[in-house]
Amino acid sequence: MARTALVRTALAVLTAVALAACDGPAEHNAADTAFARRMIPHHAQAVDMAALVDGRTTNTEVVDLAQRIRTSHEPEIATMTDWLRAWGEPAAAQRSDEDMTELKAAEDTDFDRRWLAMMIIHHRSAVEEAETALAQGTHPRAKALARRIVDAREAEIGEMQALLPQG
Repeated sequence: MARTALVRTALAVLTAVALAACDGPAEHNAADTAFARRMIPHHAQAVDMAALVDGRTTNTEVVDLAQRIRTSHEPEIATMTDWLRAWGEPAAAQRSDEDMTELKAAEDTDFDRRWLAMMIIHHRSAVEEAETALAQGTHPRAKALARRIVDAREAEIGEMQALLPQG
């Protein structure tokens, strides 16, 4: 399991770096810009949520998932930031932090339940954003990233639903 996660993480990082390095001011439209501008703060919120896992749970599967989220989202943030810069578009939209007060105070199974439920909702909204980019965007690399986001987040949603404590 850990080896598979490490391989997935390495592939995500390498893909993001390659996309950022190869991408110049290619043709893009308003949907591509909106996708990048909305997904950057959205990804940053997921990274913040993943950082909360440290010290709040002993569930190794939740810890592993949080680490994978952090390592996959950070290079995607960098890629989208590079696109906006290359396109001469304004920086990402300001992020409005979710109220995570209760999540920060939770521990163990209560934390797992709250974190998984919040992350499922968060991932579903990422899938919706990515699907909009796929339907309306024109930039090939932005659409490729949107496809990967849909595939990865849907798989993680299934994983989180299986991990969600009952009761």
